Amino acid sequence: MGEKHSSGALPLDGIRVADFSRVLAGPYATMMLADFGADVIKIESPTGDDTRAWAPPRDRYGDSTYFASVNRNKRSVVCDLTTDAGLAEARRLASSADIVIENFRPGVMERFGLGFDSVRELNPRVVYCSVTGFGDGAGASLPGYDLLVQAVGGLMSVTGAPEGEPSKAGVALVDVITGLNALSGILLALRDRDRTGVGTRVRVDLLSSLLSALVNQASGTLATGVSPARMGNAHPSIAPYELFRASDRELVIAVGNDRQFAALAEEIGIGPDDRYATNPQRATLRRELHALIDERLGTAEAAEWVERLTAVGVPAGLVNTVGEAIAFAESLGLQPTVSIGDGDRDGRFVADPVRIDGIATIYESLPPRLGEHQGADWRETGRLPERAQRVEGRPYPNEGRP
Repeated sequence: MGEKHSSGALPLDGIRVADFSRVLAGPYATMMLADFGADVIKIESPTGDDTRAWAPPRDRYGDSTYFASVNRNKRSVVCDLTTDAGLAEARRLASSADIVIENFRPGVMERFGLGFDSVRELNPRVVYCSVTGFGDGAGASLPGYDLLVQAVGGLMSVTGAPEGEPSKAGVALVDVITGLNALSGILLALRDRDRTGVGTRVRVDLLSSLLSALVNQASGTLATGVSPARMGNAHPSIAPYELFRASDRELVIAVGNDRQFAALAEEIGIGPDDRYATNPQRATLRRELHALIDERLGTAEAAEWVERLTAVGVPAGLVNTVGEAIAFAESLGLQPTVSIGDGDRDGRFVADPVRIDGIATIYESLPPRLGEHQGADWRETGRLPERAQRVEGRPYPNEGRP
């Protein structure tokens, strides 16, 4: 097994988070903080996080699986910010936190006396993260829903079949990317606090996060002045790099260089052809090459082709369902899920994807019921050790650990 730190401490032990965020981007970031030891106090309205009502599906206890996906390892308290008592409790929590994170529309936290400047007066070391849809300037009043940002941010324009309608991604991808950016910004700000002794404010927004994540599509647009069009499952710069059909089901082939294409051509029986010798040539002749490959692949089942192509170094894989994808990760030894239970309830969740040698990940508690930790003594971090299970960073294959 990998060596643990002698103290046995997690990287974020002793760090408290006052989490005013709801739905996905903020809760995703704070769950990852909690997985590595932060004490996350989820501060909810009397009706709770919106995603508590986002169902179906529900688990066997009747709870929303959407809410459960990003809220493990947290404690829930209800603070009605429209009341003096609720505001006082929220301010106490914010003033004792190392990190405050919120995703209200710009100006809302200020109206409650919980904005960055107000919290910093009470808590100069606070790292304060604001997650917005479109920033706190001219776009401050716009609602930050993932689908809306996928539309106005250009992602839908490059997603979907060329002859079909624009399409969103199958998950709220912009929220997830923004949550990761929030996590990165918070950790950078904590490191800066270690250096300076004072906290600062982190700002992330959905639109900027999406534009950054458009990477090559945005870069090509800036360089040429031409916006890309939808290409279905094809790639604008690489071929063959898309979806194909075998005799029974779909698979993808992701050829990234000329050597891989030569191996593909030999394995499926395409004779040497100078027209396809280089990637720029193949990209130009994408459609006719796709038809040729599809014809060859139709002679056998997809699983057979994946096995044969993988054996000769050609990246290929089945188009798995979500359940098949989890099973595939398990077959590779990635340990993609974790079970959490406290005697009365239990559940299975996707594990934190970050593995750090010598550092454990903690899966302490199930997603909390609304107000489950009301009235707790916040003077200590209260890690509920009787429920804790620390899972050492799961090794990737061939990492040299049993």
